[in-house]
Amino acid sequence: MRGQLAPHLQDFIDSVNQLILQAKNDGVVPTPEMAREKLAALSSLNTSVPDISYSEERMLVTDETSVPVRVYSANPNDSLPVVIYFHGGGHMCGDVELYDPMCRKIALASECHLISVDYRLSPEFPYPAGLEDAKAVVQNYQSVLSPLQSNERVIIAGDSAGGAICASLSMAKANGEELKIDQQVLIYPSLDYTLSQPSIEENGTGYFLEKPRIQWYFDNYFLNNEDRKLASPLFGTINEKIPNTLVVTAGYDPLRDEALAYSKLLQGAGVENQHHQFKHMIHAFMNIEDLVPNECAELFETIGQFIKQG
Repeated sequence: MRGQLAPHLQDFIDSVNQLILQAKNDGVVPTPEMAREKLAALSSLNTSVPDISYSEERMLVTDETSVPVRVYSANPNDSLPVVIYFHGGGHMCGDVELYDPMCRKIALASECHLISVDYRLSPEFPYPAGLEDAKAVVQNYQSVLSPLQSNERVIIAGDSAGGAICASLSMAKANGEELKIDQQVLIYPSLDYTLSQPSIEENGTGYFLEKPRIQWYFDNYFLNNEDRKLASPLFGTINEKIPNTLVVTAGYDPLRDEALAYSKLLQGAGVENQHHQFKHMIHAFMNIEDLVPNECAELFETIGQFIKQG
């Protein structure tokens, strides 16, 4: 399930591990602000930002919430499918600005309009606030699309925690909620809030995303004693109502096995799904494209082809 760690990642991993060790030795207590700053710092390793014909800020407003979004299109005069993108960051970090390069590339590769969502983050807004924002965007995306025109096909996509949001929305659809979702793209998704899969231990130390950090993210997300297993898409309802799915995994990702298990469950339920693995990669490699340009090019091409196939 994993090959040799890509040699061009070794210096990065060595530097990250040194920083983690130093923080432990210094007794550093993590804070949300520190986590956000560290994720944002990865933008220095993701410097390729392609031009795109249309990029606009919008505010999606409902009776329950107001959600900032950024809308992209490479073909603004065409009626196209809509990709709704939810960024990663442990439900605590990330925003549309950090994910601007990736969203541009997905919009270009898929030849779709794309809506990038600035959902609410924990711990200021714990579970299920961000998920409620995501659901509001899926239900009301047309309100922020003008002047772009949709052909009514909707794809949800996200990485890591954003993948968790996608799979949670699909779980709600499987449970009978009226949500228009035709495909989902899960990029090294977080699907098991109980941390029960083998790769959590196998890859949980020394490969950028570590088990204690994942636990800390979840402890700051679930602040009201929610049942974490009940909230986990891996253990939720999986039936034929779940949309056609692309699952992307990384060999050295602690979240790898929950994504593999989810893909197998989809297959068993008769849900069309594809699994694309990057055996030599770590979690969040899309955020460090300057170090892994070929792998990221393959990722964006894979996503684009999956969406175009419908």
